[in-house]
Amino acid sequence: MGVFSLIFGWACHALWYLFFIVLIAFLGYSLYIKHIHMKYDHIPGPPRDSFFFGHTPTLLREMKAERVVHEKLLEWAQTYGPVYRINGLHRAIIFVSCPETTKEILMSPKYPKDKFIYKRLFNLFGQRFLGNGMVTAVNYEQWYKQRRIMDPAFSSLYLRGLMGTFNERAERLMDKLADFAICKKETSMLQQVNSVTLDVIAKVAFGVDLDLFKNTDSPFPKAIEVCLEGMVYYIRDVFFQPKNWPFINEVRQACKLLRDMGYRWIQARKTAIQNGEEVPKDILTQIIKSADKGDKDGMGKDNEEFMLDNFVTFFIAGQETTANQLAFCIMELGRHPDILEKARKEVDDVIGMKREISYDHLGKLVYLSQVLKETLRLYPIAPSTSREVHEDMVINGIHIPGGVFSTYVMSRMGKFFKDPLMFDPDRFHPDAPKPYYCYYPFSLGPRSCLGQNFAQVGSRHTHPHSLATRPQQTIHICSHWGAVLAPCYSPFT
Repeated sequence: MGVFSLIFGWACHALWYLFFIVLIAFLGYSLYIKHIHMKYDHIPGPPRDSFFFGHTPTLLREMKAERVVHEKLLEWAQTYGPVYRINGLHRAIIFVSCPETTKEILMSPKYPKDKFIYKRLFNLFGQRFLGNGMVTAVNYEQWYKQRRIMDPAFSSLYLRGLMGTFNERAERLMDKLADFAICKKETSMLQQVNSVTLDVIAKVAFGVDLDLFKNTDSPFPKAIEVCLEGMVYYIRDVFFQPKNWPFINEVRQACKLLRDMGYRWIQARKTAIQNGEEVPKDILTQIIKSADKGDKDGMGKDNEEFMLDNFVTFFIAGQETTANQLAFCIMELGRHPDILEKARKEVDDVIGMKREISYDHLGKLVYLSQVLKETLRLYPIAPSTSREVHEDMVINGIHIPGGVFSTYVMSRMGKFFKDPLMFDPDRFHPDAPKPYYCYYPFSLGPRSCLGQNFAQVGSRHTHPHSLATRPQQTIHICSHWGAVLAPCYSPFT
């Protein structure tokens, strides 16, 4: 009994000790949150939902109701001004919609990406996802080394050499849409452009022919969809992770599938290089070169994971962004037949009945380019970006810490764009005033999207406007452009 009493006494003391530790930690954390509130409450902002969770409950309600959370951010910007604050636990996040500040911070390399957000994409539910690839690399020097090596795969000279692939894949899309038109059958345009953009990125970036219009049972489109959905939940529910274990396991398996596939493609390309075979200077080759540079820097075994990080980054980002832009563009053209007719006339004038579209043709499609830019204004593929500011700044007379810069918010504000919710491609006419530093769908400055030229070439080339070369089928296709467009926009694209 004496031994049991002694053990019981120790256990009680340990529990009391643990209780006091937890209590002290809780009080300390509460005081730190209070300190953050006192430090930043001079900045305008909506009332907090709670002391601890700040505005997180409001944002979660918006997202779980499947509303676009950036609409709430736009509402707050219109209510509280160009600089406002929201809170979540011990973090204060500043939203900025000032062109001058946007220019100063995004155009400079001295303001790093926000580690809290971008490091969340290192893995999804414990399975490595984007790791330390080009999107998630927060360290500027590490990112710059990668960017410098990857640049040749996105040069205009290299893009010119891809026109044959663009033509071929666009022709496959046209054949598929022609089948639907002849049968007068509805289809999901998002699904069709997802297939063609994934086909294109696999071929021109990695040298692999997926042919998704024939191989409809391919696991890759579903894997990308699951990864992106998992990414939304993983970032969105930072403090309230879902307990849907079947879904979590599905996300993990999808991440693993993409990385396993990347490993096989990378090994096949490395073998070809070692055998002295001629290989394209595409993204896959540049990824391997980037890893070789890492070997010299002493990365060793981590290099393999590093290559897969960039593989998954380019495989997903190169497909999903272009597909979403096309889907939203098709939706708006279905709503605006006058704009559609004007764009189609330009395609007729520039391309006519030609079956092959050249790189030079794309530069002459001025109005179509305006249509695509206006689509990106209303539906930016990357609605916002964030930076850490490690020194005091003053904006509109307000001292602020770091900030989030939202092209979605700025592009829908009347002080920057007249009638901002109207779809009007003439905003981007060559003679129209340029919306500097309030329109940046590919971000700005040194960390701007490496693939933006690639995306714009692909968007103009794979756009269903090329159906103008088949006038007998055009009316049937156009009548279904607005049909069955699935929700393809998430606030964390």
